[in-house]
Amino acid sequence: MQRLKIDQDIKPLSEVRTGIANFIKHVHETKRPLIITQHGKGVAVLMDAQEYEAIQERLEILSDVQTAMNQIATGHGIDHANAKENVLRRIRK
Repeated sequence: MQRLKIDQDIKPLSEVRTGIANFIKHVHETKRPLIITQHGKGVAVLMDAQEYEAIQERLEILSDVQTAMNQIATGHGIDHANAKENVLRRIRK
């Protein structure tokens, strides 16, 4: 996902309502999210569906890494040699 450009990617809801098709096209082409404001406060984000899916995938990976780190910290991890042996055993089946 591209970085947000403050001067281009923050729009009031009233403006989005009147030109939603153009904003969807802009988000799709730039791969940048659009922050939608109401009464001067951010209330929603419009973003490209593929970019959203990519973010979800990254979050799942980070969550898995955090889980693994917590398991290691509490002594529930296994060493590299045992992990490799387990993987190779499963592959051979």
